[in-house]
Amino acid sequence: MYLFFHRLSYILSLLLGLTFTSATSAELPAFDTNASGLLFTLHGSNTIGAQLAPNLIRDYLSAKSAKNIRVIPMNKANEFRVQADTGQNTIFVDIAAHGSSTGFKGLMQSQADIAMASRPIKNTEFAALNRLGDMRSSRAEHVIAIDGLAIIVHPNNPIQKLTLQQIASIFSGKITSWSQLGGNKSQIKVYARDNQSGTWDTFKSLVLGKGHTLINSAERFESNDQLSDIVAADPNGIGFVGLASIRQSKAIAVSDRDTLPQTPEHLTIATEDYPLSRRLFLYTPVYSVKPVAKEFLSFVQSELGQAQVKSTGFIAQTPIGVKPEGLREGPEEYLTLTENAERLSINFRFSEGSALLDNKAQQDIQRLASYMQKPQNRERRLLLIGFGDEKVSPERSVVLSKLRAVTVRSALRDHQINTTPVQGFGAYLPIASNKSSSKIKNRRVEVWLL
Repeated sequence: MYLFFHRLSYILSLLLGLTFTSATSAELPAFDTNASGLLFTLHGSNTIGAQLAPNLIRDYLSAKSAKNIRVIPMNKANEFRVQADTGQNTIFVDIAAHGSSTGFKGLMQSQADIAMASRPIKNTEFAALNRLGDMRSSRAEHVIAIDGLAIIVHPNNPIQKLTLQQIASIFSGKITSWSQLGGNKSQIKVYARDNQSGTWDTFKSLVLGKGHTLINSAERFESNDQLSDIVAADPNGIGFVGLASIRQSKAIAVSDRDTLPQTPEHLTIATEDYPLSRRLFLYTPVYSVKPVAKEFLSFVQSELGQAQVKSTGFIAQTPIGVKPEGLREGPEEYLTLTENAERLSINFRFSEGSALLDNKAQQDIQRLASYMQKPQNRERRLLLIGFGDEKVSPERSVVLSKLRAVTVRSALRDHQINTTPVQGFGAYLPIASNKSSSKIKNRRVEVWLL
């Protein structure tokens, strides 16, 4: 087993150096003064397309020395044109933000160069787009940010926390009064995103599942911001939005079965420990990416691009260290090892059913290597701690969790980054119920800075 994992880790570390490229600065060549017209198009997620995509495109055009950059709303709601000047000519990028599913349709119909998605590609979409290449490969799937799906209520609502099971009962109509949850006797008013939305797809998958159906009386919205503003004005309202759209409403803490409640905060979302954290994606064809679109994707992964992710209100993937505060949970050995350490805002995860790091983890290896090569971190050491889901025996769970940490250590060594001896704690500290399909989230490697 160890040799199997080690061999896979070695192969991965070689591949990482070949498949991942990312701009690390704003130094991009200026547009040719003859450049004009449409550069590329983005279709899909409103979560990305409403603010983040226009902001990233604006920064990209600026880094390419374009002038007079402006975002122009089009005649149709949730469609924008980001326009700029190069010499005597005008260039532009068009955005249509009508929901994640429309992004994949745009790729399928050759109407979009990039699909924006606030959830992973579905099996049906993957099959329909197979002529464009492997749409789950690192060349097609680009994680650009982490978002938290916030459960929001009116600012004066006394409810502070809910379980996923309670949230499912509220949105399916099984719980209809706030008094059933310890609140007042008012009837609950449910607000939800529309069926085209990746935010809705994520909520349906992570909360409702196959056992619950959204209550018929729920009011539906295409826009995150509009939904949030309605909830903030309704003392009896409850809804769900992306992290950047909490606005004046109140986000409550969420827990899964047998896990601790967590609020949508930077560290819990960045590490994807928060039960309703999610990844935001851009998808491109493997075989026919426009050079300018490819350059834009590299810019998005750069430190400047990730700075805009943070500025817009999402969680950037640039590592930061956080000293945990308050009461800490876990085995005594775990607490001792991490007592004086900083938790880094990275959790390494693996492709489903595989010992290989997933696409985001491949990017994060590069980011972590760059982080550790900064002068202030060169004398510090990394501690890798593996976790997993429940197995037939606790001993097997511990062994597999340690092997996951070994996989990450091997990939880092290819970048001349050494670590302390790895640790594995099996199924301790679950962040998802081990009795659900979400248990795969428990298979992770935490990163601590000593």
